[in-house]
This record gives sequence, structure tokens and C-alpha cells, in this order.
Amino acid sequence: MTLEELKKKKVSAISLGCDKNRVDLEKMLYNLKYFGFDVIDDVENAEIVIVNTCAFIKPAIQEAVDNIIYATDLKKNICEKVIVTGCLPARFNNDKSEINGVDAVIDIKQNSTIVEIVLGLYGIDGKYDFREGRLLTNLPHFAYLKIADGCDNGCAYCTIPRIRGRYRSVPMEDLIKEAKNLADMGVKEIILIAQDITRYGQDLYGEYRLVKLIREISKIKNIKWIRLHYCYPELVSDELLNEIYNNPKVCKYLDIPLQHIDDKILKEMNRKTTESDIRALFEKLNTNYPNIAVRSTFIVGFPGETKKQFNKLLNFLKEARISHAGFFPFSKEERTKAYFMKKQVWNITKKRRLKKAQKVQEQIMNAININKIGGTYDAIIDIYDDEEKVYVARLSEDSPDVDFIVLIEATSELKIGEIYKVKVLNFIDNIFLGEVNNESTK
Repeated sequence: MTLEELKKKKVSAISLGCDKNRVDLEKMLYNLKYFGFDVIDDVENAEIVIVNTCAFIKPAIQEAVDNIIYATDLKKNICEKVIVTGCLPARFNNDKSEINGVDAVIDIKQNSTIVEIVLGLYGIDGKYDFREGRLLTNLPHFAYLKIADGCDNGCAYCTIPRIRGRYRSVPMEDLIKEAKNLADMGVKEIILIAQDITRYGQDLYGEYRLVKLIREISKIKNIKWIRLHYCYPELVSDELLNEIYNNPKVCKYLDIPLQHIDDKILKEMNRKTTESDIRALFEKLNTNYPNIAVRSTFIVGFPGETKKQFNKLLNFLKEARISHAGFFPFSKEERTKAYFMKKQVWNITKKRRLKKAQKVQEQIMNAININKIGGTYDAIIDIYDDEEKVYVARLSEDSPDVDFIVLIEATSELKIGEIYKVKVLNFIDNIFLGEVNNESTK
């Protein structure tokens, strides 16, 4: 097979897990396309299929394995090569012996060699210089900007440090360049992501530089929204809160993974904060920054969690009134400190606590969202649903894929990716209904 014949092959991908993982895939796909491959969305019509995996917890591993099997089954038709990338290879030492039909397993550190690996699978020798660029796999008007990789926090339940290594900030000049390139591609909303964005810059510059990074990105003309994901509570400073509050380009939205509220559980988790610190932060938010919506995550059924400690968490939810919250049952992961802890909570108890926490939070979120009826908010138009004849949008305090949407009846033509003033008319079945004030297009 000649190189020109190989370039006619179609490449597609299945992306799993977090959006940090998605960014890695987008850079690989960009380079495959730049080299000359035809990158398509439909995996069933591709000769080369990449399965970009997550391996954070057991359910993610199972999902990855299921999708790898699905991809290898495609070899019965058009598919010729299956490549496994992402966190699963890193967690299991690049072993492809367990699943038949996998042609290459790529460690995270090998992402930059993706083109050469594909060439090698077809017996072609060649060198390729990896280029900076992104082939967006989500809607074209928003993009995730990964500002760091790895993690130094060492939470007792977490596999990320073993998979991704120590915390490594991306140089600011590289991030600004990438953000400008994304803006040139039509991106209006930049979502800053890392395992912990609040630690950005400490390893490179000897100081935290998240606020400075936000200000630099704010200078990019075509970027309208900047959203912050994964700010650890102990480093949410007054400087950061003031920047969110005062910077018109920063969404009034703060994702703070708390995981629990009980001091004993937090200590066992190896978290760097305490109940009093968390309560003080929320007192500050509610008093001085009431317009900042908070998203958080919590783990129920951590080893040793008593009924009393779980009830304390429920009471905290009722007091803090967090806008968005997700709950996860503790997953006992090998090679973590929590794996060896005594007093493991029974699965049936974890499931019961999960449902109870979700029910409490649903009541809180419903009350918050119903209270928005009649108010007017900035919203970005994500798509037009031709079947239902409605625009699907998001309020500025709702992140893509994880938060709420607003449906707007198509009484006039709206531009996808543009921001409008939207009046909330109702909130039904976890969906906002709204209408646009056409005179206030941004």
C-alpha cells in the first residue's frame, strides 16, 4: 500500500470520559486530518477507529471495554484497525492482550506519535512533527481549554495521579495562542478545565496565575464567555471571586468539587479543607456573591461513613442550596489508599444514600430554578431542533452537557452560537422554557 492510498482511509473516534480527555483526542484528530486522512463522525463507516478511553472508576473501565469490543466487532464490516488511547492504557500498562482485535494501545505520552503509529500499522515508515491544533468534536461555538494535566492533591479515592502523573501547568503563552486560534475558528465560549484549575501556574511560575490567565483570555475580542471548571475549595480566593463577579466575560458559575462536609470523612479522603472552611466559603458566596451559581460533586458511602455523617451532608445541602450538584457512590479502586480502608460501606447502603441525596438536591434545584421564572438572563443558542421547531439554548450559569437547557420557540430566526437576552417563562421536567428579547442580542 502506498502512502497516497493510505491517506484515503477514513478515521473516526469514540470519545469517553471527561472533557480533558476529549481535548487530547481533538489534538490527535487534528493531526491525522492535517496529515491527509479523512476524519469522519460515523465510526461504522471508518477503516480506522480510535477508542479514547476513561479509566477513573470501575464503571468507566467497563464502558471503555464495552466500546472497545464494539469497535473490534466493526472489523466484520469496513473497519481495519482499532486503536485504544486515553486513560485505560495508562492504568493498565498498555496491555492489549486481554481484548482480541485491538491493533495498537497508545499511552498518553505517545499521543503526539499518533500519525506515525497509524502509518506503522500499515507497514509504512515515516516521521511526522506533531502540530498544535484542534478538531472540535462538540458544537463549534464552545471549546474546552485544558490548562494543566495531572494532579498533586492525592485524594485517597482517586486514580488520576497514577494515570496522569503530577500536576503540570501549560505555559500561559501557549494557552493564549490556543484560545486565539479557537476564537478564530468561531468559538465564543471557552471552558477552562484541569483536574484543579485553581493550582494553575504554581509549578511553572511559583505562584497561582489563574486570575491572570482569565484576564488575558478576556482580551480576545471574539471570546464572549469564560467558564471555570474544577476549582478546589481551599484555593478559591477573594481575588478569584472578585474576578468572576466583576469580569463581564466570566460566567457567574463556579464548579467546586467538595465531596463531603464531615471533617472525619474529609480527612480520610485526604482533602485539603475542613467543614468550617467550606461553610465560611459558602457564607461568603451567599453574602457577597449571590449571583454566582455553584456546581459541586459529592461522594456517598465512603469507607466508614456513618448514617449520622451522611445526614450531616444532607443538612449541608439544604443549608448551602447549591445550584447544581452531582452524587457518586464510592468506588473501591485498586492502587488507591481508600481501597485498603476498613469499614467499607455495603453497596445496597451506598445505592440507598445515593438516591436520597439526589432526591434532596432535586428539590433544592427545582426551587432555585422555579424562582427564575419571570427573570431575564443571558443565554447562548446551541442548536435548532428542526423536528420540534425549537432552539435549544443554555443560560450563562449552565454548562454544556451537565446542566439545564432552555427551549425557545422558533418565532423568529436566531443565530446558532450567539448570545441573547432570554426571559424564563417556565421550568418543567428539568427544562426551562423561554423567549428572546430580540432587541438585546449581544
